[in-house]
Amino acid sequence: MINNFKKILISFSFVIFFSMLPSAYSQDTYFLDFTHVLNKSKAGKEAQDFMKNKIRKENEKFKKREKNLLDQEKDLISKKKLMKNEEYKKKVNELRKKVSELQKDRNNFLKNIAKTREDSRKKLLENLNPILTSYMKENNIMIILDKKNVLVGNNKFDLTPKILEIFNSKIKSLNLK
Repeated sequence: MINNFKKILISFSFVIFFSMLPSAYSQDTYFLDFTHVLNKSKAGKEAQDFMKNKIRKENEKFKKREKNLLDQEKDLISKKKLMKNEEYKKKVNELRKKVSELQKDRNNFLKNIAKTREDSRKKLLENLNPILTSYMKENNIMIILDKKNVLVGNNKFDLTPKILEIFNSKIKSLNLK
């Protein structure tokens, strides 16, 4: 008898809890497309342009160095018959070291770019967080989810345009250099 009463009480508690849960979340849960805000904001676009220009300039330098090494290789091959075998091997080893150095420099640059990209994303998110917190307090919002984690949602709960506008008005640049 007592076990049946406990089961009924627990079942009744679950029913009440879960019946209240959807109404609480449906009123207070919004979503935001973080990727869109980070990519389309003024500061985000500036960061992307900075990165693109840096990559383009460095790629040009790497291509020049690569072309120079290819020219040296062709020159070395053309002079092979005129050189002693030992001297040729020495020159080939020097050229290989230069190629290896170029590859190291390129890999270091790519690591640097990845770190800079991650740092700029982190800066953008650090600047976005207080804006979101303030917006949540002002509009009595309990939860803001990332849009990529929302299976289906009504567009009236999408805060992306509003937050993008606020973000653009408050954050103009990340001052990357």
